[in-house]
Amino acid sequence: MKIKIIVFSLLFVLLHGKSISQQKNTPLKIGLIADPQYADQDTKGSRFYRNSLSKLDSATTAINAAGVDFTVMVGDLVDVGAKDLTPALQHLDKLKAPVYNLLGNHDYVDVKNGATLYKAYRMSAPYYTVEKGHWLFILLNTNELSEYATSEASAKRAAWQALNNQLKFEARKNTQPWNGGISRQQLAWMEKQLKKAEKEAKNVIIFSHHPLFPENGLETLNNRDILAAIEKYPRVKAVISGHHHPGNFANYKGIPMITLEGMIETSNENAYGVLELFPNRINLKGQGRMTSRKFDF
Repeated sequence: MKIKIIVFSLLFVLLHGKSISQQKNTPLKIGLIADPQYADQDTKGSRFYRNSLSKLDSATTAINAAGVDFTVMVGDLVDVGAKDLTPALQHLDKLKAPVYNLLGNHDYVDVKNGATLYKAYRMSAPYYTVEKGHWLFILLNTNELSEYATSEASAKRAAWQALNNQLKFEARKNTQPWNGGISRQQLAWMEKQLKKAEKEAKNVIIFSHHPLFPENGLETLNNRDILAAIEKYPRVKAVISGHHHPGNFANYKGIPMITLEGMIETSNENAYGVLELFPNRINLKGQGRMTSRKFDF
């Protein structure tokens, strides 16, 4: 009897250990798309608006083949608002796994009620979280405080105006009409999610449309407030953004700040990627113009 118990125990350990090893070697996979900015309009400069539909098709085919768990589209799906949204969503729908969208500044063009725009993009809320395995994904709305996303007499328009005035007084370069920020309520909400992740020992990736860092005039209006909150939580492993079409990268106090290359740019060369998340490293496998990157932690 004792021999049977010992043999059974050894088999359990071996099988269980193999299972854990397989989990460590099988990454969570996330498709990445930034700034397609589709529009049924002629090319302007380096922006080939109509070509974005065929680029989305190529990207969705490759992302499906990679077997991703889900895809994040970090904003500016369209260029001039909702009039071109239906065909863009139809092409994005070719993805087999779930798609989680963010709003970008171009998504708000000619929109009467920016507060409810998220519904047209099939988002659960203007900002929200996604949990998968030992990871928490925080999707911010960096358009919340802006002129283009708020109504004239609203409290958020007043908050944007006060923030913008302060930044101009400080001679900041990001006080541009295409940039936005987040409210105090959203900032408090983000910190609540970060505290929850620390308590539950979950690693975190934050997604935003406007970059948080480096500062080049395209960053989120109150990026420094967001960074001051993020740096307190070691579970944050990366921040991934769009908006700046050439792409960018910097480390902020050890946290990789990745700006994805925009799909809209160039006639034929695409830009998309697959993010692979392991317990102790991140691999970003970029395709076309999107830069591949690797990070250990």
